[in-house]
Amino acid sequence: MIEALRKVIQRMNYPLEVMLTCVRWYSAYPLSLRHIEEMMQERGVFVDHATVHRWAIKILPVLAAMLRRRKRTVGKSWRMDETYVKVAGQWKYLYRAVDRDGDTVDFLLRAKRDCAAARTFLERSIALHGEPDRITIDKSRANTAAIASYNAENEADIELRQSKYLNNIVEQDHRAIKRIVRPMLGFKTFRCASILIAGIETMHMIHKGQLDRPEGQVSSAASLFYSLAV
Repeated sequence: MIEALRKVIQRMNYPLEVMLTCVRWYSAYPLSLRHIEEMMQERGVFVDHATVHRWAIKILPVLAAMLRRRKRTVGKSWRMDETYVKVAGQWKYLYRAVDRDGDTVDFLLRAKRDCAAARTFLERSIALHGEPDRITIDKSRANTAAIASYNAENEADIELRQSKYLNNIVEQDHRAIKRIVRPMLGFKTFRCASILIAGIETMHMIHKGQLDRPEGQVSSAASLFYSLAV
Protein backbone atom coordinates (compact mmCIF):
# COMPACT_ATOMS: atom_id res chain seq x y z
CA MET A 1 0.00 0.00 0.00
CA ILE A 2 1.33 3.47 -0.86
CA GLU A 3 2.14 5.68 2.13
CA ALA A 4 -0.28 8.47 1.15
CA LEU A 5 -3.16 6.00 1.22
CA ARG A 6 -2.02 4.47 4.49
CA LYS A 7 -2.27 7.88 6.14
CA VAL A 8 -5.81 8.66 4.98
CA ILE A 9 -7.31 5.29 5.95
CA GLN A 10 -6.06 5.33 9.54
CA ARG A 11 -8.91 4.55 11.96
CA MET A 12 -11.06 3.14 9.15
CA ASN A 13 -11.93 -0.24 10.58
CA TYR A 14 -12.64 -2.11 7.36
CA PRO A 15 -10.40 -4.18 5.08
CA LEU A 16 -8.78 -2.13 2.32
CA GLU A 17 -10.29 -4.44 -0.30
CA VAL A 18 -13.81 -3.62 0.91
CA MET A 19 -13.17 0.13 0.89
CA LEU A 20 -11.57 0.11 -2.56
CA THR A 21 -14.40 -1.99 -3.98
CA CYS A 22 -17.05 0.43 -2.72
CA VAL A 23 -15.13 3.46 -3.94
CA ARG A 24 -14.58 1.88 -7.35
CA TRP A 25 -18.26 1.02 -7.75
CA TYR A 26 -19.23 4.57 -6.80
CA SER A 27 -16.86 6.17 -9.33
CA ALA A 28 -17.32 3.64 -12.14
CA TYR A 29 -21.07 2.98 -12.30
CA PRO A 30 -24.31 4.99 -12.06
CA LEU A 31 -25.04 3.87 -8.50
CA SER A 32 -26.28 5.76 -5.46
CA LEU A 33 -24.64 5.30 -2.07
CA ARG A 34 -27.66 3.33 -0.89
CA HIS A 35 -27.30 0.99 -3.86
CA ILE A 36 -23.73 0.26 -2.77
CA GLU A 37 -24.82 -0.25 0.84
CA GLU A 38 -27.36 -2.86 -0.31
CA MET A 39 -24.91 -4.56 -2.68
CA MET A 40 -22.37 -4.96 0.12
CA GLN A 41 -25.04 -6.35 2.47
CA GLU A 42 -25.81 -9.02 -0.14
CA ARG A 43 -22.15 -10.02 0.17
CA GLY A 44 -22.28 -10.17 3.96
CA VAL A 45 -20.58 -6.83 4.57
CA PHE A 46 -22.56 -4.27 6.55
CA VAL A 47 -21.50 -0.70 5.90
CA ASP A 48 -23.56 2.49 6.11
CA HIS A 49 -23.96 4.56 2.94
CA ALA A 50 -22.55 7.63 4.72
CA THR A 51 -19.41 5.65 5.52
CA VAL A 52 -18.96 4.81 1.84
CA HIS A 53 -19.17 8.52 1.06
CA ARG A 54 -16.46 9.29 3.64
CA TRP A 55 -14.25 6.60 2.13
CA ALA A 56 -14.67 8.12 -1.32
CA ILE A 57 -13.78 11.62 -0.10
CA LYS A 58 -10.64 10.31 1.65
CA ILE A 59 -9.41 7.75 -0.87
CA LEU A 60 -10.21 9.17 -4.30
CA PRO A 61 -7.81 12.17 -4.14
CA VAL A 62 -4.91 9.79 -3.46
CA LEU A 63 -5.79 7.50 -6.36
CA ALA A 64 -6.44 10.43 -8.72
CA ALA A 65 -2.99 11.83 -7.91
CA MET A 66 -1.40 8.44 -8.62
CA LEU A 67 -3.13 8.23 -12.00
CA ARG A 68 -1.84 11.66 -12.98
CA ARG A 69 1.70 10.36 -12.39
CA ARG A 70 1.08 7.23 -14.46
CA LYS A 71 -1.10 8.73 -17.16
CA ARG A 72 -0.03 8.30 -20.76
CA THR A 73 0.73 11.36 -22.84
CA VAL A 74 -2.03 12.70 -25.06
CA GLY A 75 -2.06 13.99 -28.63
CA LYS A 76 -1.42 17.57 -29.73
CA SER A 77 -4.87 18.27 -31.18
CA TRP A 78 -7.36 19.03 -28.40
CA ARG A 79 -11.12 19.50 -28.16
CA MET A 80 -12.10 21.82 -25.29
CA ASP A 81 -15.58 22.39 -23.89
CA GLU A 82 -17.52 22.74 -20.63
CA THR A 83 -20.62 21.12 -19.20
CA TYR A 84 -22.88 21.77 -16.22
CA VAL A 85 -22.84 20.14 -12.78
CA LYS A 86 -25.22 21.00 -9.93
CA VAL A 87 -23.55 21.87 -6.61
CA ALA A 88 -25.62 22.93 -3.57
CA GLY A 89 -28.56 23.59 -5.87
CA GLN A 90 -26.62 25.82 -8.26
CA TRP A 91 -25.08 25.08 -11.65
CA LYS A 92 -21.28 25.03 -11.79
CA TYR A 93 -19.06 24.43 -14.78
CA LEU A 94 -16.92 21.39 -15.52
CA TYR A 95 -14.22 22.27 -18.04
CA ARG A 96 -12.93 19.27 -19.98
CA ALA A 97 -10.64 18.57 -22.91
CA VAL A 98 -9.92 15.45 -24.94
CA ASP A 99 -7.50 14.83 -27.80
CA ARG A 100 -8.53 13.79 -31.30
CA ASP A 101 -8.58 10.12 -30.22
CA GLY A 102 -10.92 10.86 -27.31
CA ASP A 103 -8.31 10.51 -24.56
CA THR A 104 -8.85 12.86 -21.63
CA VAL A 105 -6.41 15.77 -21.51
CA ASP A 106 -7.64 17.28 -18.25
CA PHE A 107 -10.72 18.50 -16.38
CA LEU A 108 -11.47 21.24 -13.86
CA LEU A 109 -14.59 22.27 -11.95
CA ARG A 110 -15.09 26.02 -11.71
CA ALA A 111 -17.74 28.21 -10.11
CA LYS A 112 -17.99 30.54 -13.11
CA ARG A 113 -17.97 30.23 -16.87
CA ASP A 114 -15.75 33.07 -18.02
CA CYS A 115 -12.39 33.89 -19.55
CA ALA A 116 -10.55 33.56 -16.23
CA ALA A 117 -11.95 30.07 -15.63
CA ALA A 118 -11.13 28.97 -19.18
CA ARG A 119 -7.61 30.40 -18.90
CA THR A 120 -6.99 28.59 -15.61
CA PHE A 121 -8.09 25.32 -17.17
CA LEU A 122 -5.97 25.88 -20.27
CA GLU A 123 -2.83 26.66 -18.27
CA ARG A 124 -3.37 23.63 -16.03
CA SER A 125 -3.77 21.37 -19.07
CA ILE A 126 -0.63 22.77 -20.69
CA ALA A 127 1.34 22.32 -17.45
CA LEU A 128 0.36 18.66 -17.52
CA HIS A 129 0.89 17.87 -21.21
CA GLY A 130 2.69 20.78 -22.86
CA GLU A 131 1.28 23.13 -25.48
CA PRO A 132 -0.98 21.58 -28.12
CA ASP A 133 -0.66 22.40 -31.80
CA ARG A 134 -4.36 23.25 -32.07
CA ILE A 135 -7.50 23.48 -29.95
CA THR A 136 -11.01 23.03 -31.31
CA ILE A 137 -13.87 24.71 -29.46
CA ASP A 138 -17.47 25.66 -30.16
CA LYS A 139 -18.28 29.37 -30.42
CA SER A 140 -17.65 30.14 -26.74
CA ARG A 141 -16.34 33.69 -26.41
CA ALA A 142 -14.71 32.92 -23.06
CA ASN A 143 -12.70 30.01 -24.47
CA THR A 144 -11.74 32.04 -27.53
CA ALA A 145 -10.51 34.90 -25.34
CA ALA A 146 -8.60 32.52 -23.04
CA ILE A 147 -6.67 30.92 -25.90
CA ALA A 148 -5.99 34.27 -27.58
CA SER A 149 -4.68 35.82 -24.36
CA TYR A 150 -2.48 32.78 -23.67
CA ASN A 151 -0.97 32.99 -27.16
CA ALA A 152 -0.33 36.71 -26.80
CA GLU A 153 1.24 36.56 -23.35
CA ASN A 154 3.39 33.49 -24.00
CA GLU A 155 4.35 34.13 -27.64
CA ALA A 156 2.65 30.82 -28.40
CA ASP A 157 1.10 29.79 -31.69
CA ILE A 158 -1.74 27.46 -30.71
CA GLU A 159 -4.13 27.22 -33.64
CA LEU A 160 -7.75 27.93 -32.69
CA ARG A 161 -10.54 26.20 -34.59
CA GLN A 162 -14.23 26.79 -34.02
CA SER A 163 -16.33 23.85 -35.15
CA LYS A 164 -19.44 22.35 -33.58
CA TYR A 165 -18.99 19.20 -35.68
CA LEU A 166 -15.34 18.61 -34.74
CA ASN A 167 -16.13 19.33 -31.09
CA ASN A 168 -18.72 16.53 -30.90
CA ILE A 169 -16.07 14.14 -29.58
CA VAL A 170 -15.73 16.03 -26.28
CA GLU A 171 -19.48 16.57 -26.00
CA GLN A 172 -20.01 12.82 -26.36
CA ASP A 173 -17.35 12.25 -23.70
CA HIS A 174 -19.25 14.52 -21.29
CA ARG A 175 -22.09 12.00 -21.35
CA ALA A 176 -19.97 9.25 -19.84
CA ILE A 177 -19.20 11.47 -16.85
CA LYS A 178 -22.75 12.80 -16.40
CA ARG A 179 -24.12 9.25 -16.56
CA ILE A 180 -22.22 8.47 -13.33
CA VAL A 181 -22.99 11.84 -11.72
CA ARG A 182 -26.76 11.67 -12.31
CA PRO A 183 -27.65 9.13 -9.53
CA MET A 184 -25.69 11.26 -7.04
CA LEU A 185 -28.53 13.84 -7.29
CA GLY A 186 -26.23 16.83 -7.05
CA PHE A 187 -23.35 17.60 -4.72
CA LYS A 188 -23.64 19.31 -1.33
CA THR A 189 -20.35 21.22 -1.48
CA PHE A 190 -17.90 22.37 -4.13
CA ARG A 191 -15.09 20.45 -2.44
CA CYS A 192 -17.02 17.16 -2.48
CA ALA A 193 -18.00 17.75 -6.10
CA SER A 194 -14.38 18.33 -7.13
CA ILE A 195 -13.18 15.20 -5.35
CA LEU A 196 -15.90 12.88 -6.62
CA ILE A 197 -15.68 14.17 -10.19
CA ALA A 198 -11.92 13.60 -10.11
CA GLY A 199 -12.62 10.02 -9.04
CA ILE A 200 -15.13 9.54 -11.85
CA GLU A 201 -12.70 11.01 -14.37
CA THR A 202 -9.96 8.73 -13.03
CA MET A 203 -12.06 5.63 -13.59
CA HIS A 204 -13.12 6.92 -17.01
CA MET A 205 -9.49 7.35 -18.07
CA ILE A 206 -8.69 3.84 -16.88
CA HIS A 207 -11.55 2.49 -19.00
CA LYS A 208 -10.13 4.38 -21.98
CA GLY A 209 -6.70 2.78 -21.51
CA GLN A 210 -4.87 5.93 -20.41
CA LEU A 211 -3.04 4.35 -17.47
CA ASP A 212 0.55 3.59 -18.41
CA ARG A 213 1.45 -0.11 -18.11
CA PRO A 214 3.96 -2.57 -19.59
CA GLU A 215 3.44 -3.17 -23.31
CA GLY A 216 1.35 -6.26 -23.97
CA GLN A 217 -0.03 -6.45 -20.43
CA VAL A 218 -3.77 -7.06 -20.38
CA SER A 219 -5.57 -6.07 -17.18
CA SER A 220 -9.17 -5.34 -16.24
CA ALA A 221 -10.21 -1.81 -15.37
CA ALA A 222 -10.86 -2.99 -11.81
CA SER A 223 -7.36 -4.42 -11.34
CA LEU A 224 -5.81 -1.26 -12.80
CA PHE A 225 -7.83 0.86 -10.37
CA TYR A 226 -6.63 -1.25 -7.44
CA SER A 227 -3.04 -1.03 -8.71
CA LEU A 228 -3.09 2.71 -7.98
CA ALA A 229 -3.26 1.86 -4.28
CA VAL A 230 -0.11 -0.31 -4.11
